[in-house]
Amino acid sequence: MEVLEFGNKASKIVLIQPVDVGDLESAEHECSLIAKKTGVDLLLRVFGVENWNRDLSPWKAPAVFGNEGFGDGAEETLTEILKTCKDRSKRYYIGGYSLAGLFALWSAYRTEIFCGVAAASPSVWFPGFAEYMKQNEIKCECIYLSLGDKEAKTRNPVMSTVAEKIREAYALLKARNRRCILEWNEGNHFKDVEIRTANAFSWLLYDGLL
Repeated sequence: MEVLEFGNKASKIVLIQPVDVGDLESAEHECSLIAKKTGVDLLLRVFGVENWNRDLSPWKAPAVFGNEGFGDGAEETLTEILKTCKDRSKRYYIGGYSLAGLFALWSAYRTEIFCGVAAASPSVWFPGFAEYMKQNEIKCECIYLSLGDKEAKTRNPVMSTVAEKIREAYALLKARNRRCILEWNEGNHFKDVEIRTANAFSWLLYDGLL
């Protein structure tokens, strides 16, 4: 898995983000947006994902759109990420967009290493994930959730549940006394991806700590 780093490599704040392998370089702009918004000295470490549906899915599930189903490669991906998070003097935050946002959220149920989760437009429609959240306890205290206000407006019967599912996720996390926010963005799933993800991490580093 290809890994790139942007920002200050000596920083005690490390942001972890899986991205499509073709989008690795574009994360530099996102890093600058976060630094400008928060004024925090940080390192953004991005992991190039070669097979999106396989490498970020916590378990196998049938295809929801197109013909490609979902694999169960999230555990292996998380194992590779955790190999880079061994310095306990640093504070690690994990985040991502779309299925990577779901992966980030799931990862916080699997390990206590992350101080917060930045789940921007996460794919909480993923089959079985709502039940997983109810049956398990998230291991971090600070969670950012967001969704575009037009994302649920789709004819796809599974993906059209995303607004309902994210409201349920937010209510569940609040009921379990986690510091959590649900932010609504204007537009569909593909609008302002870098800005939305930068806002997610920025909240963790500033508002989420207040």
